[in-house]
Amino acid sequence: MKAIAVLPAALLLGFFFAVPLASVGLESLADGASAFGRVLADPLLAQATRGSALLAITAAVLSVPAGLAVAFGLARLRPGLRTGLMFLISLPLTFSGLVIAYGFILAYGRAGFVTLLLAEFGFDPVTVSGALYSPVGLACAYAYFLIPRVVAMLLPVVLNLDTRLADAAASLGASRWRTLIDVTLPELLPSLGVAAALCGAIALGAYGTALALVGTQSPILPLLLYSRIAETGSDFPAAAAMALLLAAGCTVVMALGEIAAVRRERRRA
Repeated sequence: MKAIAVLPAALLLGFFFAVPLASVGLESLADGASAFGRVLADPLLAQATRGSALLAITAAVLSVPAGLAVAFGLARLRPGLRTGLMFLISLPLTFSGLVIAYGFILAYGRAGFVTLLLAEFGFDPVTVSGALYSPVGLACAYAYFLIPRVVAMLLPVVLNLDTRLADAAASLGASRWRTLIDVTLPELLPSLGVAAALCGAIALGAYGTALALVGTQSPILPLLLYSRIAETGSDFPAAAAMALLLAAGCTVVMALGEIAAVRRERRRA
């Protein structure tokens, strides 16, 4: 019975993950392992790796604290209102990366309504719109769809926090901030680590928003991979090898977050 129960999930995992991954793996080995050598010898690889790492870290730094603050705010509301707000907060997850990018362009681009509004107060439209197409602007665009994921991850944790320790600290004279830093945040650290790893992995692999905002000129790995497919269109083994390396990088980031969370829980136990 157990085998039958897991069969649908196994079939979905096989058809939509294992089979495509195996196909990419076979393509990368079409001419032996030389495709990986060509990828590693690419002079743009190091620059793209640094750009992707910076983007992933910045997106996580922006998204996790904001998501945690929203989760704390929602936890204080009554269940009905909380459910309604969670529905609204989750709406960005239904938008494609291109829709999000064009929304940011319409708001913060050269002729965006926010840019024009700031221009009325003396801000330079070129400077304001230029920030959107920088790595920081790209990280802010990523945070738009990363924050709802962080909220969805952290809200159940916040709702189930053991408040007795915080109450004891408050009864001993600890301030609200001292209680938050010394009592509440240590309890949340494993979940915060996993949320940061998830944000980093998504930022490493996402390309739709970046492609629409900055084109293929931004030095990040997904756009480097896209340029190899769209511009040359001939060295598919090298493109497949780069895709595998990018997937491996995202997996390593997620694994590090999970390992850190498990070790934290073991130390607490």
